[in-house]
Amino acid sequence: MESATVEQRQQIRQDLSWPISIWLPEANRFFNGKSVNVSKGGAFISVPVTTPVAEGNEIEINFPRSQTLAKEKGQYARIKNARVLRVDRQQMLCGGSIGIAVQFDE
Repeated sequence: MESATVEQRQQIRQDLSWPISIWLPEANRFFNGKSVNVSKGGAFISVPVTTPVAEGNEIEINFPRSQTLAKEKGQYARIKNARVLRVDRQQMLCGGSIGIAVQFDE
């Protein structure tokens, strides 16, 4: 039996594979991963299967910038606070990662 997923996005997401790190307060540490797609209001990111993240967690996402962009913007990273909406474990066995759908805080 297939389950139907209801689309709840309000902004269009753009595919963007970029290295990121997330700060997970419950674990008191950073976890490295990568973005899969990003919009103004949220993102889907991939992190190692060992990341102890759960729906409802508040996290901080660090999007590092290139040297050129860092000089232009005056910062070496774009940091976004977000709430975990969904944890997708479908790639857990074949990819060794889990997907996390997040909504950025406004």
